[in-house]
Amino acid sequence: MAMWHRARLRSSSKLRNFSTAVRRHIEDEGDWFYSSEWWGNQSDGHTVLRSTSDKGNGVVSVVAHHSSRPSEIHWPRMERWLQQRYAEMHPGSENNEKFRILGYQWRVLRFNDETRQSTAKIMAAYRESDPGSVFIMQQANCLAVPYLKSVLSVGLASIASCNYDLMNAIHGKKTMNILCIGHGGGSLPLFLASKIKGAVVHIVEIDPLVISASTQAMGFPHFSVMSPSGERVLSEPDPTSEVLWKGVHERLFLFESDAEEFIQNANKIYDLVFVDAYDGDDIFPYKLRDPNSPFLKALKNRLNAEHGTVVVNLHSDSDILDNVGSIPSLNRLPPMGRYVSGVCQAYKDVVAGNGRCGLGFTVSAPWVCNTSLAVCRGFRTDGGSLDRDKVLNTLISKSLEVENVMNLPFSCLQYIKRGFILAD
Repeated sequence: MAMWHRARLRSSSKLRNFSTAVRRHIEDEGDWFYSSEWWGNQSDGHTVLRSTSDKGNGVVSVVAHHSSRPSEIHWPRMERWLQQRYAEMHPGSENNEKFRILGYQWRVLRFNDETRQSTAKIMAAYRESDPGSVFIMQQANCLAVPYLKSVLSVGLASIASCNYDLMNAIHGKKTMNILCIGHGGGSLPLFLASKIKGAVVHIVEIDPLVISASTQAMGFPHFSVMSPSGERVLSEPDPTSEVLWKGVHERLFLFESDAEEFIQNANKIYDLVFVDAYDGDDIFPYKLRDPNSPFLKALKNRLNAEHGTVVVNLHSDSDILDNVGSIPSLNRLPPMGRYVSGVCQAYKDVVAGNGRCGLGFTVSAPWVCNTSLAVCRGFRTDGGSLDRDKVLNTLISKSLEVENVMNLPFSCLQYIKRGFILAD
């Protein structure tokens, strides 16, 4: 276990408020303001895991960095929450177990010591009756990297615009089947399962080392891991996992599989799919973007026909907008712009199809070189037409509904509007 640093107390710290009735300010502990705490060189942190992948990801490591939030004055509230959860799991127990927090850290998953693949915040704590019982818990409400907030905002606003009853899924009144292709540290699927009570989240990760890194060093729930036979590796969660994740980890299913093979063999129809799959050289596999690939053809058949939505994270280190905010002609696009445009067209043509309500669009994630691509079926606007302004206004309206109902610590609006381009 890495050395734990006590957080500095600050008089300006804001208490995180939790409410489902009234929209209140919640401090976003994943705000980009805090990126300086984990963005530094690997030598600035403490390596807690390091091994070599045999799946093309090179050297996989997890590096720990000190987190200043939440400050120490707020730790007792989390200790009380753990104590209450333990009491719920052990009714009538004579021992009123107490917990103590050791601290909070950023955990950064790296490939080849260069690529920051994922960043998550974890809490470390122990049971007071057994000081050696140290465990870590990923903070589900903390999305540290802007592109994650972008794909989340785009995905939820899009499916809500397709006449999907997202509100009942959020409140657990209906099941929402979600597929995440590419796992990393698991921040996105964990956020979805924690915030959407009706979400059943399947996660596909080709590299067993990445799966181990997420569960052993980044606090992702162990109980989510599936065996090749389709059964859970653990027949039942351990008592500590039940305290941390009961009500959430039962709805997470983490499969070790090639994405193409998984989707071809899948028998579930998905409402929402996220694709974020890059190898150790930071390359998006061609077979996941080839319009003639078995992957895209199978994905088309596994997507809900009425409201199915797919969101793809793309690296785009060149701006594809011209000086008036439009897509330049294809022969004037910079190399990365042509790449984004090509992937967008492939997903729109194959997945969304040429139906009247199928569409695709891209937005740019702030502060990082990422583009979020969304394609969906069944998009609805007031008046019925799918021109740019009506589509954008519908997405903005739905994004405001989503962030209020889910009580998000960040605004979806900035991620919906930034660099919005409607595909032809």
